[in-house]
Amino acid sequence: MILSPSMLSSDFANMETELKALEAAGLKWVHLDVMDGLFVPNITFGPPIIKAMRAKSGLFFDCHLMINDPGRYIGDFVDAGADLICVHAEACTHLERVCAQIAEAGAKPAVALNPHTPPEAIRYLLPQLFMVLVMSVNPGFGGQKFIPFCLDKVRDLKSMITAAGADTLIQIDGGVTLDNARELTEAGVDVLVSGSAFFKYPPYGERHKAFQDACE
Repeated sequence: MILSPSMLSSDFANMETELKALEAAGLKWVHLDVMDGLFVPNITFGPPIIKAMRAKSGLFFDCHLMINDPGRYIGDFVDAGADLICVHAEACTHLERVCAQIAEAGAKPAVALNPHTPPEAIRYLLPQLFMVLVMSVNPGFGGQKFIPFCLDKVRDLKSMITAAGADTLIQIDGGVTLDNARELTEAGVDVLVSGSAFFKYPPYGERHKAFQDACE
């Protein structure tokens, strides 16, 4: 199980301190939520902030773009230091083209699916995707409750990946807690994104271990 804490729930006034604390706690990934105020109602940050964070951290930057027409900005996010770029299927007219663009730019391509979007939408893309993100809340805000049918969606996606002979990772984001972490990983989730359920419970080393223990 990979835990990718969402910086959306961190202390924005002390990002360098937060990043260093995550590294000291043994975390390897960090989830960066980019919102444009159009695809989702919130606005967060973009490439300049990510570039500043990159200068202070060696963590794997898992960048989730909740923006319209993300293909316009792939180069900017790669140049800023994104290791993985996840775009929404719902935000791309030509999704395969954008995924190829991400790979060609040197980042790992991933696709996010909103709760209502079926895995069938990306069946033929699976072999070229590093990861699929299953949104288990409607994107745009932290602290929401897990939508129960997304567990079945993870199981369906896992079966689809196996049938395709792919090694695509499954990530889940939204309402992830210690209470459902084991059920999620047993269903096929490889990467857990946790925001408020992680950052609100320091020290981070102990919270990381609590998630690991919950999944065993």
